Amino acid sequence: MWVKICGMTTGEAVEAALAAQVDAIGFVFAASSRRVSATAASALAAPVRGRIHCIAVTQHPSQQLVDELLEEFHPDALQIDMEDLSGLRLPQSLALLPVLRAGRAPPERIPPRLLFEGPVSGVGQSCDWTAARNLARRAELILAGGLTQSTVAAAISEVRPFGVDVSSGVEDRPGIKSPEKIMGFAAAARAAFRALRGPRAPDEEPSS
Repeated sequence: MWVKICGMTTGEAVEAALAAQVDAIGFVFAASSRRVSATAASALAAPVRGRIHCIAVTQHPSQQLVDELLEEFHPDALQIDMEDLSGLRLPQSLALLPVLRAGRAPPERIPPRLLFEGPVSGVGQSCDWTAARNLARRAELILAGGLTQSTVAAAISEVRPFGVDVSSGVEDRPGIKSPEKIMGFAAAARAAFRALRGPRAPDEEPSS
């Protein structure tokens, strides 16, 4: 049961994510209405460091950008498309969240944890849930793409992922998160994950 809210741009969104007790928040460093600088991301993340994983979200980054993020933002993990990994120098200590996009053939060696989403990030486009379900049997899969408070339960039931990731689905407008939608999404996701586990067995009566 792992929940990430991606595309943080305001302190209010970060505070809402903390209040919703999500596991991770993402800061976008790629072309997007949600793009922030390393300096801005550091300031936004400062109040929640150590309580929420702060993830640097990239797509086709240059080595210069990666070096800047490591020096100024100090991410808990780097989210990056799988095909971008081979061209970069990354410290072995850096945690990675590899991204596989729907419609692309998975690599022969599946990483133990990966994020699976649609062809384009942050546009509310659902990914292939059938392909996601197949991958979720082989790795800890984090499902992204087109999720909202009203669709996340069905997605979790169908795919049975390790976690879920949302961005546009909790926004009032592109780049501006709704605290209420963040809270609602996190609650709906957790309820759906609990439903997968089924009801708890009642406590056994003490023996006489």
